[in-house]
Amino acid sequence: MHVVALQFNIAWENKPANFARVRQLLADAAPAKDSLVALPEMFATGFSMNAEAIAEPYGGPTEQFLASTAREFGVCLVAGAAMRGHDGKARNKALVLSPSGELLAFYAKMRLFTPGGEGEHYAAGERSVAFRWGDCTVSPFICYDLRFPEIFRAAVVAHRPELLVVIANFPEKRVQHWIRLLQARAIENQAYVVGANRLGSDPYYAYAGRSVIVDPQGEILADGGDREGCIRAELDLAGLRKYRAGLPFLDDLR
Repeated sequence: MHVVALQFNIAWENKPANFARVRQLLADAAPAKDSLVALPEMFATGFSMNAEAIAEPYGGPTEQFLASTAREFGVCLVAGAAMRGHDGKARNKALVLSPSGELLAFYAKMRLFTPGGEGEHYAAGERSVAFRWGDCTVSPFICYDLRFPEIFRAAVVAHRPELLVVIANFPEKRVQHWIRLLQARAIENQAYVVGANRLGSDPYYAYAGRSVIVDPQGEILADGGDREGCIRAELDLAGLRKYRAGLPFLDDLR
């Protein structure tokens, strides 16, 4: 299974500019067909608390862009967006679009970033999700979720994902936490982890990038450093399953 993480400097609350940048980066990267491609949290706007202005209903411009881009490049896209549900509440979500443009799954961020006031503007999600891509079970998470291992454990108990995708706007001053927490989630859950982070700055924070792909032993397979672009890796799912069978730690979860 081929996975890709894309990182770039998100233009603040400028959806057309970010759509154009993502499309150009994907065109430059030319990902293999049927790859799973992860974009950062709120990729179209940045981590904005202006939910009234940026949150969209399903079928809105951001979902339409993701669907058309997934079709154009023949990939499965996992990307973050501020979405407004049928209840009228805005949520920070990860959307999953298939190469045919179908919305395969969506996940609402469960742990809202209290220091940034996120809970004052967005409603929290209530449960983990999983979807199948190719021969792999995948669970998406968003940024601050990473600091709460119990929600990853709950996903493993419920779904046994082999790939955890974390999309983020994780600040530069805590980037070493980002790397080490991604490695910890990989080791403790015997899973591959893809972390897609932004770089650049917004009116409140600076971001270092460092998107990474981590194997189940915690080893970094690819690191985006501090430059715009894509990283990629091929996941050895057969090897992962053999590792889990030989050391069935997950069977002892309570």
